[in-house]
Amino acid sequence: MKNMKKTKKMILPLVSMLVMSILLSACGGGNNASSGENGSSGSGKVTISFMHWRGEDSEAFNKTIDAFEKENPNIHVEMQTLPSDQYQSTVQSKISDGSTGDVFASFPGAQFQAFSKAGLFTDLTGSSFLSAYNPKLIEAGQKDGKQYAIPYQLVYNDPIYNVKLFEKYGLTPPKDWEGFLALCQKLKDNGIIPIAFAGADIGPGQFMNTMVMNNAPSDDIFTKVEAGEAKLTDEFWVKTLTQIKELNDKGYFQQDALGTKDPAAGALFIQEKAAMLASGSYQLAQNKQQNPNLEQKLLAPITVSADQAKYEGVHTTTFMLAVNSKSKHPEEAKKFLEFLSKPDVAGAYANQTGQNVTVNDVKYDTPELQVAGEWANKKTVFQPRFTILNGDNQKAVTNSIQAVLSGTSPEEAAQQAQAIIDQHIGK
Repeated sequence: MKNMKKTKKMILPLVSMLVMSILLSACGGGNNASSGENGSSGSGKVTISFMHWRGEDSEAFNKTIDAFEKENPNIHVEMQTLPSDQYQSTVQSKISDGSTGDVFASFPGAQFQAFSKAGLFTDLTGSSFLSAYNPKLIEAGQKDGKQYAIPYQLVYNDPIYNVKLFEKYGLTPPKDWEGFLALCQKLKDNGIIPIAFAGADIGPGQFMNTMVMNNAPSDDIFTKVEAGEAKLTDEFWVKTLTQIKELNDKGYFQQDALGTKDPAAGALFIQEKAAMLASGSYQLAQNKQQNPNLEQKLLAPITVSADQAKYEGVHTTTFMLAVNSKSKHPEEAKKFLEFLSKPDVAGAYANQTGQNVTVNDVKYDTPELQVAGEWANKKTVFQPRFTILNGDNQKAVTNSIQAVLSGTSPEEAAQQAQAIIDQHIGK
């Protein structure tokens, strides 16, 4: 009996200590807690998530993150990337509860509008780091007078051309539609594909911009279309589809352009089998990396006579960085955004990735960045496709291009696209 009493006396204090330990743990005695998703580690270090679609920039961003973490030892940044098409279709559901994407990137236009409606943006208006940017170039991230996202990249959505091939055949960028057709014919006659066109994925969404820029009666024509004040069956879009069909019918795209994806179209240009690539300045650096002998510049097809041309090309401010309104660590997320806004940090990113940026006082080291920089003084219009704010409408417009490549008449393709837009008007 004495031994049993003694054992009880020893067990009771142990039980009490165990109960106290459980209670303290339940109340958040977190110094011993392990790092949870988007949480804080035992050392007090906060983990934030950075989500975007430019996987090809991961190496550059990893260097940026390393530098940021050295400067901010209590913040750890985890980066997650998705392919751009997957990013557009799935990212909203991924970031909507704040468990990931404390800092995230948005496309302008339809995606920015969708994120805004979902209340996913933190209002950045008045943040001191906004002064680092060219104010005109960050307007795409504004809504109702407030700055919700910061466009980080400046892209020119104009076709790329092979300078040496143009020089070989005595060609210069034409100033009108007849000149563009003649240039394409000269290339074709010499066994060169005039335009490498990724008709299966990015091609329609990229090429439509320069093709419509001078055909459009106003810069807000797609806004009017979505409001029911204009239609895709109007002359501006039917003419654009007709001209794209003309290029295809005359053999100025590669064979089976509709079935060609971006990597295959890019390969035709990189291997110098095609003289032009219907994409944009964002591909200059990767083209050069794969073929160091390439000399590249940008041109835009002028679809009207020279005296009717309003614009020389198209620009886009994109890769719009934002702080998730559902983030559990908004101040740390803003600190990371502020770090990305420094001219030396933005400059290092630009020169490593070949992407022009919207930050002021950045020095560009590579010929490809300087090529794009030459366009800063040209008359360009903001990418027309991104003025379409409904994702289904945007898809209807680009699908009408694919339709004419498959043999549908421009009038019928425009009518089919307009029928989809009509379903959304007034909703």
